Amino acid sequence: MEPIELGERLGRWPAGRGPLHVLLAARLRRLIDEGELPPGEPLPPDRALASALAVGRSTVVAAYELLRQDERIVRRQGSGTRVAGPEPAGVRQTTSAPMFLHLLEPGDGVIPLACAAPDTPPPELADAYARIAPALATPGDIGYYPAGHPALRRAIADRYTRHGIRTGPEHILVSTGGQQALSLLARALLAPGDRVLVEVPTYPGALEAFREQAAVPRSLPVGLGNLAEAAREQHAVLAYVISTFHNPTGSVLPPLARRALVQAAAAAGVPLIDDEVLSDLAFPGVEVPPPLAAYADGVISVGSLSKSIWGGQRIGWVRAPEPLIARLARLLAVHDLGGNVPAQLAAAELVPRLDELSARQAPARQARHDHLRAELARHLPDWDAPPVPGGQTLWVRLPYGDGTSFAQTALRYHVAILPGSGLDASGQSQNYLRLHFVAQHADLTEAVKRLAEAWRAYHPPLAPTISPPAMSV
Repeated sequence: MEPIELGERLGRWPAGRGPLHVLLAARLRRLIDEGELPPGEPLPPDRALASALAVGRSTVVAAYELLRQDERIVRRQGSGTRVAGPEPAGVRQTTSAPMFLHLLEPGDGVIPLACAAPDTPPPELADAYARIAPALATPGDIGYYPAGHPALRRAIADRYTRHGIRTGPEHILVSTGGQQALSLLARALLAPGDRVLVEVPTYPGALEAFREQAAVPRSLPVGLGNLAEAAREQHAVLAYVISTFHNPTGSVLPPLARRALVQAAAAAGVPLIDDEVLSDLAFPGVEVPPPLAAYADGVISVGSLSKSIWGGQRIGWVRAPEPLIARLARLLAVHDLGGNVPAQLAAAELVPRLDELSARQAPARQARHDHLRAELARHLPDWDAPPVPGGQTLWVRLPYGDGTSFAQTALRYHVAILPGSGLDASGQSQNYLRLHFVAQHADLTEAVKRLAEAWRAYHPPLAPTISPPAMSV
């Protein structure tokens, strides 16, 4: 296993109490015992792993020695270090994406700047649940709706129609959040070895969904510039773009570029997914262009309430041509027969009010954005953190070193951040970090203070970093 991949799988290992080598050995032991590091798996050399984790070589050597004494690993001169036991066949590893691993970790005093979502649901959510209570007593309703409850499908379709995109309920599938929507689309549209055109950088959850189907992401600049040529050369079968408040750069694709992208995808015969999950998060006074579906009905749109309402609501959707929606519903039926009906009924109450709710929350979002940038300028003036017109994240360039090893250092100061390499299918963007500004002002202040302490203690690896390719926005 490569050092960076193992570092990602280790999660928040340095955030506990005790000597670093003991913490490292404990987390490696857990991965071995849980089967994430199967018998026979080669482990990185001491120096390589130490560099990836931003620790001294002696820390890795001492951790490996503890595991050797426990008979969890085998170390032999000339053949390296391996997990003890014969290598099994057919073991399928789970995700190593830091974004997901941070969500799986318990609350341990770490300030989570790795996964962005509202920290408090709006009061309208509780009101919506109160209003839908009588509907739960409907006789003869068994509650299974693989494509989504009709009331919510209709509400989402009506919202698109109000925005000038004629849509019927038959064009909507309700999912358990935007992540499930992307996973379903990947299952429906991709086969092993298929090539998917993605932006550099992009949302890491989409990369994980595509890789789960053994597809191969191919990188283009933000906005998928030059899609037609890339689709032809790569024989691509799918393209994925975040056209509005791009995750992580916050950029917005201009109207002319939107039309050109949709036309290029149609001419190349490549289905185009437009991830709209962040599209309602404009700052006050920011004009948002129409979604890509406004330029062609065949565009596949993915939406969610996780960022505009609350992540725990777990409501997402796909807008697409009716045959694809029917196929997605058949896939979804195999897994869960449909989502939570009370949650969907409550969402049906909220969807017509999304514009109003988003506008009301916009000043607070911008205030947090401004506060985080001000704190970074004050404590880390050599970091480059350009402003954004909406969304939830800043794409921060480090003056030296790399995001992966610095993220390990930051964890020792109890801040979780996303290194840029995990958002880049080409493996570049090493000198970038993604930071979200959704937290309370006090938490953002404390997070930057800890990041500044971590930066003063940070010793980057000796290997040179690679600057990312230029991005077109």
